[in-house]
Amino acid sequence: MLELLTGTGLALAAGLNAWIPLVILGALDRFTGLVELPPAWAWLANEWVLLILVVLLVVEFVADKIPGLDSVNDLVQTVVRPTAGGLAFASGIGSETVAVTDPEAFFTSSQWVPLAVGVGLALLVHLGKAAARPVINTATAGVGAPVASAVEDAGSFALAFAAILAPVLVVLGAVLLTIAVVLLVRRRRTQRGRSAEHPSTP
Repeated sequence: MLELLTGTGLALAAGLNAWIPLVILGALDRFTGLVELPPAWAWLANEWVLLILVVLLVVEFVADKIPGLDSVNDLVQTVVRPTAGGLAFASGIGSETVAVTDPEAFFTSSQWVPLAVGVGLALLVHLGKAAARPVINTATAGVGAPVASAVEDAGSFALAFAAILAPVLVVLGAVLLTIAVVLLVRRRRTQRGRSAEHPSTP
């Protein structure tokens, strides 16, 4: 069960920011004893891989905070974040962490299943994030973009570390994410309803 929560937390984190959970997994494996990646995913701890991931993280960190460019970034990340989610989920459920000291052969009968589950989880979060950003930008004239992005980055960090150190907290994180998405969807529908009732005149 803890393996599933660890993988889920990492995949959800990837839906907010593709690179944060991968950097955390690789760095903790390479520089600490908190994580021991399974052999199939040990490449995440390679120095060059970590360097590339950090560069990509910095690029997304900046792009996601610029109004207009953030939506373009979300479009590009529609492929990247789910892919990262699949990698994070698959590597997370097989990793030995401080919370999971004996990772079982999880989903071993079909190796593609963990990747597919992670892709699905990250895609759901990404779609919610991508749908919410235009609403936030419109409501705040773009001022809210960097704030929303910073909150998302913090959420990604929190989910990733919770998945590794205290997987049970992932349940709370998933609930909060669900509530946030529901509220944003309702707000977007309300705004569309108001626009339909009061169409702009030329």
